[in-house]
Amino acid sequence: MAASGLWSFAFCLGAVAGSFASVCISRMPRRESIIWPGSHCPRCGAAIRWYDNLPLLSFILLRGRCRHCGGAISLRYPLLEALMGVMFAQTVLLFGPGLDALRAMVLETLLVIVFFIDLDYRIIPDTITYPGVALGLLGAAPAGWGAVAVSALTALGLGGALLLVNVVGSLVVGQEAMGLGDVKLAAMIGAFLGWPVGALAILLGIFVGGLVGVVLLVTRTKGRRDQVPFGPMLAGGALLALWWGSNLIHWYVSRVTG
Repeated sequence: MAASGLWSFAFCLGAVAGSFASVCISRMPRRESIIWPGSHCPRCGAAIRWYDNLPLLSFILLRGRCRHCGGAISLRYPLLEALMGVMFAQTVLLFGPGLDALRAMVLETLLVIVFFIDLDYRIIPDTITYPGVALGLLGAAPAGWGAVAVSALTALGLGGALLLVNVVGSLVVGQEAMGLGDVKLAAMIGAFLGWPVGALAILLGIFVGGLVGVVLLVTRTKGRRDQVPFGPMLAGGALLALWWGSNLIHWYVSRVTG
């Protein structure tokens, strides 16, 4: 398959994954099934036919309106589909076609779901992180039991490190420094990325979180004791590490060793 055809296929696959992610983001926090009932208009409740549920295309053809009640369709849906289409196309560009790209796409989908659920509802569902850890370990299996062991130890190490931060932070400031959902998310990231890229993902997430925190304080959007969801920061750090972590580590090691 030509490169352009491969990227187009990856983009379309990402758009479909974005549509699925939207369902998860909407239903999981309310503990609703992501399978049944089928897609329906949140305003009038009318079932959405398959030809009105095509990623990106249906939104354009319907001009952003429900066919039945004329209610506006949230712009988040096509934007998320387009975003994940671009992410999947970039993944194929970085990793080429194969298991590495597939594993990256699964992680990207999970991270996007976590990003928006935590941003909207301040929770990270166990129904994402627990299966995510299992999928991360399963994704390491083709490389042998050694790779699975590294992924498992990284998951335990990163999850344990954030659990320690949670306990110590709670003792020092009198409130949770981060939720247990963040701990489980760190374990999921470690299972997928292994060592040392998984550790870099957490460091990048902390760095991004620090920058966001400074901006929120300077703009007086949040106070010092106001809680800010950390899941989106960890998800962002994991995405950066997934795409460019190995290059960053190689660059750092080459600088240190001369």
